[in-house]
Order: sequence, then C-alpha cells, then structure tokens
Amino acid sequence: MSIRVYELAKELGCSSKEMVQKLNDLHVNVKGHMSAIGEETAEIVRHELLGKKEPEKKKQKSKKKAEEKNEARLKPLNLKVPVRVKDFAQKINKSVPEVIKKLITLKVMAAVNQTIDEETTRLLAQTFGFALEKELTKEETLLIKHKPSSDTKGMLTRSPVVTLMGHVDHGKTSLLDVLRESNITGKEAGGITQHIGAYEVKLPKGNVTFLDTPGHQAFTAMRSRGATITDIVIIVVAADDGLMPQTNEAINHAKAAGVPMIVAINKMDLPGADIDKVKRQLADVGLTSEDWGGSTITVEVSAKKKTGIKKLLEMILLEAEMLELKADPNWLAKGVIIESKLSRGSGPTATMLVQSGTLQLGDIFVCGLTHGKIKSLVNDQGVRLEKAGPSMPVEISGISDVPMAGDEFYVVEDEKKARDLSVGKNESLRQEKLMPAQRFILEDLFDRALEGKTQELKIIIKSDVQGSLEALSTSLEELGTKDISVNVIHSQVGGISESDVMLAIASDAVIIGFHVGIDNKAKEIAKKKGVDIRLYRIIYEVINDVRLSMEGLLEPTIRETFLARAKVLEVFKIGKLGKICGCMIVKGKFVRNAELVRLYRNDECLYEGKLESLKRYKDDVKEVGEGLECGIGLNKFDSMASDDIIECFKVEKIVRKL
Repeated sequence: MSIRVYELAKELGCSSKEMVQKLNDLHVNVKGHMSAIGEETAEIVRHELLGKKEPEKKKQKSKKKAEEKNEARLKPLNLKVPVRVKDFAQKINKSVPEVIKKLITLKVMAAVNQTIDEETTRLLAQTFGFALEKELTKEETLLIKHKPSSDTKGMLTRSPVVTLMGHVDHGKTSLLDVLRESNITGKEAGGITQHIGAYEVKLPKGNVTFLDTPGHQAFTAMRSRGATITDIVIIVVAADDGLMPQTNEAINHAKAAGVPMIVAINKMDLPGADIDKVKRQLADVGLTSEDWGGSTITVEVSAKKKTGIKKLLEMILLEAEMLELKADPNWLAKGVIIESKLSRGSGPTATMLVQSGTLQLGDIFVCGLTHGKIKSLVNDQGVRLEKAGPSMPVEISGISDVPMAGDEFYVVEDEKKARDLSVGKNESLRQEKLMPAQRFILEDLFDRALEGKTQELKIIIKSDVQGSLEALSTSLEELGTKDISVNVIHSQVGGISESDVMLAIASDAVIIGFHVGIDNKAKEIAKKKGVDIRLYRIIYEVINDVRLSMEGLLEPTIRETFLARAKVLEVFKIGKLGKICGCMIVKGKFVRNAELVRLYRNDECLYEGKLESLKRYKDDVKEVGEGLECGIGLNKFDSMASDDIIECFKVEKIVRKL
C-alpha cells in the first residue's frame, strides 16, 4: 500500500513543498508532490513531523530573529550598481587589494577596473559590514510603495495564472472552453462571457486564472518585453498525434522562461490514442511522466467528452501550492497588460492582470508609455466592478493612449508625477531608438563575462535535416566547461522564423542556421532588435566559431613578472606634484611603464596601481637600475612613509584554451 506525497502533506496539515523537503531530509528519494511512498515510510514521517513540529517552529523563529539582528548592525551603503571595483573601494574607504581579496573569497575574480553586478556587490558589501542600498531612479522611487516589506502579515495566497500552449489542432481552445465552463459561479452570474484575453475560474478549493494567448509566440513576445505573468504552463498534446513541431517549440519556450509545466494529454476519446507513445516522446525531451519515475505531471483528458478536467484543475492547484504564490492586497495595485485596443465608445481600453495590490475605480496609474485614471473595471463575465485584487484579469478604460501587451502597469498617488513620468519614458524611448540595439553577439562574449553579465552561451539552432540538428546540438553542448556552459535552448528542423527571433530576444540567445534561410519578418525584427543570426554550410565552421568566442569568454590567466624592488628612504612634498618618495632600488630595474606597482608596509599592501612619475634628480627617466637612488610618485596616493617597500611588475594576460 502506498500514498502520494501531497496526500500525506494534506493529512499532516503542511504544504506539499514542506513534505518533499522533510522526505529529502530523511533520505527518502522523492522527485515531487506526485511521488508515491510506502505506508511504512509514511508512518515514520508522521511520527517525525508530529513529534518535532513545535521545536522546529521555535528554531525557525530564533533563526529569523538572529538574521534581523545581524541586518540591523550593517551600515547603509548607497551605491549605483553595477559598480567598478575601484569605485567600490573608494566608497567604503578601503584599499583595492583588500576588496579584491574579499572578492576572491566569494569566488569572484575581478581586476581594479572591472564592474561587479548587484548580487556580487551586495554580498561584498556585507563582508565589510555594509547593507547595499541602490540609488533609485524616479520610477523606482514611485514604485517603492509597490515593493513588499519584511513584514509578511498582509501576504495572502493568490490564484495561479495559467497559460495553455501546444501544437495547432491539438485542442487548446476546446480545452480552455471546457475549463471556463467548470466555473462554479459562471452560471450564477448570468452574464455573457466577454472576450478580454483572460478568464478567472472559481473552484471550491481555490481560483485559477487562465490566459487566452494565441500561443507560445505571444507568450515569448511578452517575456521579451520583461513581462513575467505566467505561473504554470499547460502543454496540450493530442493523444493520437503525439508531440509535433509546435509542441516542441512550446516546451522549449516554457523551459527558457523557467516556468513549471503540466502536460494535458487531450483527445483520449479517439480510437488512435496512444498514451505510451506520448509519454515516450515526452521523456525524450526531458519531461518524464511522474508515473514513469519522473517529475512531470501528466493528465489524460478529453475536451470533447469533458473527462479528466477535474483532475487537471486539481493538479494545477497542487502545483500552485508548491510554488507558494503570495501577494498583499493592501499595496497600491501593480500588474501587466495582456491585450489592448481602441474602442469606439470607450477610447483606449486594455485587459490587465493585477499581480499585487488592489485596483480601484479612480486610481491614477502609469502604464508603459501612457498614463490615466481608472474609469471602469469589467471582468470576463461582463460584470462592472468597484475593485480587483491579485491574479484578477479585468478590462480597464481611462488610458491616455493604447498601451502594448506586456507593458507594466502600476498605480501612483500623484497625477502630475504620473504624467511627468510618462513623458520622461517617451523621451527615453526616443533616445533609445536613436542608439543601435545592444543584443548578445558572439564577439561580445568576453566583454560580457568581464562585466559579470554571463557565464552561459544560449543558442537556438535551425537546420535543414534532423541528422545535422542532432550533430550540431551534441557538438556545441560538449564545448561547455565548468566555467562556461553552452545551452541549446531550442533546436528544430526548418527556416529561421519570427518565433525564433522572439525567443532569442527574450532569452538573450544567438541563432545558428545550418543550410536554412530566414523569413522576411524574422529578418526585419532581428535587424531592428540587433539579434545575432549566423548562417553556416559546414559544421566545422559552426563549432570553430563558437569555440573561439568561448575561448575569449574564458577569463584569461593573469601572469605577474617581478621587475624591481625599491625601499623608501624619505618622503618629500613638492608643490603641486604632491608627495614624492626618495628611494633606493634594492633589486632589479624599475621601469616607468610598468603595468603594476604595489606599496607595502609591514607586509600589508596599501597601494596597487600605476606609477605617476620616475625621476633621477630633477629629470624624468624611463628606468632606474639596482643600487641607484630615484624619486617615485604614485598615482593619487600620498600616505607613503620611510621604510615602505615599492615593487613593480610586468603583467601579461594569457588566453585560456578549451
């Protein structure tokens, strides 16, 4: 006799996520909430969980208090990120070598003029006793009231937002219609369903919001504009057809977005339905069904016969429970535009999904490049509302212009600020259009790595035949190392399409075409957005180009060669020149153009940089040999003292090979 993980969680009054963690702690290998465990194991878990529930709560409370106390001790550090190592050191009044040493302990290799990203800066600041506080833009300042506080008292569980994707004619629309009909309050409302691009289904155990998008192209187009609105993707597969090209595209688009997937195997009523074939194909693309030992939820349904719908909805709510979706209805409303249009009677209108806070009639808002004041709120049943909370889709009016799908929407308290911000964003967009698009290209891999922007090369491959596709995918992924991974996020037979370009924009990927062409629309968007598309006819050339770009991405080995050592005899102050060290060269030959100079005091490095000047008596010289005296000036450093040691080095960057 066995029991599912989620059933045991329900029995013991905890979430499925907590139960999976508890089982893993007990060394019980489960892959997800749908995994089954034996009754004997379940009994052990019951004993462990019921016996240790209170001590665990106290432990968590104590840990939280300790973290809060530690956070309170940190000094605030206001900084614009990303930031150069040198500028960070100046800001906290520390030497560059000190900062570099700390970075090394964080497993980050960065030179004095390299930039470090926000996450690295935050960790680095904490090691020096600071809490990073980013310098805010005008928009970020307005959005402060939309950000969650550390107090989670107001946080409530919100409904999951679900998108259906899959191959054409596999029944996405029919399945969505049946799911909408399962709404227990739909018939009570008595209204005609209004097409607003999203539908809220109310169920006894919780609500679900379904997005009615045309497919994965729209899903990725919104993601390419920074909109992350979907919590769960349902991949619809016909039981008689199995996985088709568009199914694979949809799966790859969902994987690239990092969204959990549930597979709905539709058309189970047909005589040609082959469930094993579908599950084999799913396993081949990395979606092994949980009843085959994997972690992917698969549900057998029939939109025509309306079977399996109850189980599909139950699995959606279970997956949502694992995601622990929360929102605070008391914040100022924030959300994303799903659809927009110009209505003859109402002017510009848009469907928006409220993600946090509560949207109310009369609210002033900024929406992409537009702004306005809410005049009406209408739900998918055509009912006029006074307000709308998290995960609710509503159609709004009162917008100054038609926004774009994927635009961020947020309420502000000041109408003038909303108008000014909208004007400012329009001006920023105009300036942006005057500048060339900055998209990921192979030649930029090295620079991006230095800036801490990537250690992964994402590739989309399109080929004329399946054999070449598999050979290319395998060969390129094998180029990956522990420093850089190569991730083929999508590969398919056929020409380069608009969908491929949109996925490249959303994922910051490079497109490689092998013996294929590009359709005109894709070419136009790629040129406008600066997407890197490479066309090849020989496999070796593809592999060679990627290899060379990755070798540039591999951070070069820095080799320092000792040149000379000088001892400071006396320090002089000379007018505008500042302080100059009177030194004796005790070893080697000091050179004016040395790439690196360090000053030590009692074995501690106090300065790392370049020479400001090298003199013999009053003359500037190129070099000074061992046993001779000279004057040494250091760039922007005047804290030298007698008996300090100054060393100079030659620095070489050695390119690492794969």
